[in-house]
Amino acid sequence: MARVKRGTTVRQKHNKILERAKGYLGRHSTTYRAAREKTEKAGQYAYRDRRAKKRDFRSLWIVRINAAVRPNGLTYSQFMNGLRKAGVVLDRKVLAEMAYAGDENFAKLVETAKRFITGEAK
Repeated sequence: MARVKRGTTVRQKHNKILERAKGYLGRHSTTYRAAREKTEKAGQYAYRDRRAKKRDFRSLWIVRINAAVRPNGLTYSQFMNGLRKAGVVLDRKVLAEMAYAGDENFAKLVETAKRFITGEAK
């Protein structure tokens, strides 16, 4: 029985890793061992940061909403409490987009929240 020579298989495996490592600096994009280490680490970062991205965006949306309601005499927590009491169900992403774009409907939401905080509307 003839023996199995794995040269083409190994070359394909190496090329797959080197393809993923294109653009890395120095020998990390040209040598197999360094490229393998860097692509493994890059995969770990990608996995971690897919989750961290969600946290980062939520905090960004909160900062934008807070910055938009402060000139109207409210804080972020007061604004969100007023919206909850008013029964407005908009997520932070939409509210932040409205605040960032300077939408006139956002000002109406702020007034609605103010009314429900002071207890005028029931």
